[in-house]
Amino acid sequence: MLAIASWKKFLISLLFCALFSHSFGSTFTITNNCPYTIWPGTLSGSSSPKLSTTGFQLNAGQSVRIPSVPGWSGRIWARTGCTFDASGVGSCQTGDCGGKLECDGLGATPPASLFEITLGVGEAKDFYDVSIVDGYNLPMVAAPQGVHGGCNVTGCVSNLNMGCPKELQVVGGDGDGDGDGEGNVVACKSACEAFGLDQYCCAGEFANPTTCRPSFYSSIFKRACPRAYSYAYDDGTSTFTCKADDYAISFCPMNGVRKPNGGETTPPIEESKMEKFPGRVSSSSILLPFPMLIVLLLFSTYLQT
Repeated sequence: MLAIASWKKFLISLLFCALFSHSFGSTFTITNNCPYTIWPGTLSGSSSPKLSTTGFQLNAGQSVRIPSVPGWSGRIWARTGCTFDASGVGSCQTGDCGGKLECDGLGATPPASLFEITLGVGEAKDFYDVSIVDGYNLPMVAAPQGVHGGCNVTGCVSNLNMGCPKELQVVGGDGDGDGDGEGNVVACKSACEAFGLDQYCCAGEFANPTTCRPSFYSSIFKRACPRAYSYAYDDGTSTFTCKADDYAISFCPMNGVRKPNGGETTPPIEESKMEKFPGRVSSSSILLPFPMLIVLLLFSTYLQT
């Protein structure tokens, strides 16, 4: 009897340790407020696992929730003007990732607006930013939800394509993927990509914060989007910390955003449609980590004996 009682206490201790010491990863809620379809992509850092999806179609007004794990690091962006065949092979006007629907380890081809984040483990805080260092294709905002402590919303709500200097412009269709627009600005390059000079790329003798200073072009971006990264050493005003359960990432965050071809605005989106994806987390379901499942299984087995 003593051995059985000790075993019972051991199982209960394991259960409580698993329940209260484990930290869950945040969820990314991606919303398309643009009046046209976009194709978000995700890229995990070298030491982080892939998310449940690395690329997908997101129609106007739709939202998707993607779970992550503690310590996850990576990028999320949106592609525009994409066409894919039934096998997921095709191309995008902006933000392309190797011509595939699922980016599968490939990053965005510049220019593209990027959400970047490294999630903390345990009580450690998350580090996140919105970057236009590699150029810009869409307005976006990242807002922490279910926060623990003070946190900041960041992003770039301005339409930089409308005021993009001619030498940085990427000209293409209207960005909605239907091929009905020509000669419109669909993205705005960084000066580094446009000119390839060390002073713009923070490379060579400019590869440190002392010699790499804001340029004429990065200053244009910074004035329009003061909280977004505008050049490589823009950390002071652009990197934020938080501990949040969810990060709401919205593309075209202002309702009634104009199409890139200057067409009429669409009415505000009254209700978002939640898209279903493998691994999606809803408010009524919790994904238990594998160690906890083992403990619960052992505990339930014991109770049945």
